[in-house]
Amino acid sequence: MQTPPTKDGPRINQDIKVPRVLLIDHNGEKQGIMPTSAALEAAEEAGLDLVEVSPTADPPVCKILDYGKYRFQEQKKKAEARKKQKVVEIKEIKLRPNIDKHDYEVKAKAMHRFFDEGDKVKVTLRFRGREMAHPELGMKLLNQVKADFEETTRVEYEPRMEGRQMIMILAPK
Repeated sequence: MQTPPTKDGPRINQDIKVPRVLLIDHNGEKQGIMPTSAALEAAEEAGLDLVEVSPTADPPVCKILDYGKYRFQEQKKKAEARKKQKVVEIKEIKLRPNIDKHDYEVKAKAMHRFFDEGDKVKVTLRFRGREMAHPELGMKLLNQVKADFEETTRVEYEPRMEGRQMIMILAPK
C-alpha cells in the first residue's frame, strides 16, 4: 500500500486542521486568535488564501495572502541566495625542487590571483630521480611559499611528504 505524497511548502486553506489559529490579515495587521473556520471565511471574503506561515507556534500563525504570489517570492529569495553563494575550489600549483627564481614568481602571481578569487591552493612539489635524496630542499621551498603568503593566507594542511611528492594546502584568510 502506498502512502499519499507529502506536500512540500506551507499548508493552505482546507489543509489547515488545527482548531484555532493566530490570524494576520492581508494588510499585515494582527487580528488575534480565532477558530480556523472563521479565519477561512475572512480569507474567502478578501478573495485570498489562508496560509500557515508558522506551524510550530502555539497557536499556529496564519496569514491571508495570495498563495501563488507568496510561492513566487519564496523562489526568488532562494534564487538570490544561490546566486550570492561562492563555491570554494581547490586550485593546484605544481612546483619542482630546483625551480628558477622567475618561474617561482610566475607561479606566485597565479597563486595571488587564486587567493583574490577566494579559492584554496594546493601546492604540489614533485620529486624525480635523485631529487628524492634531498627532501629538505623541497621543505625549504614550501616554507618559502608559506612565508611569502603569510599575511594573506593560512596553512590548512602543513607540508607533508606523500610518496614522490610533497603537498601543502593554503586557504585565503
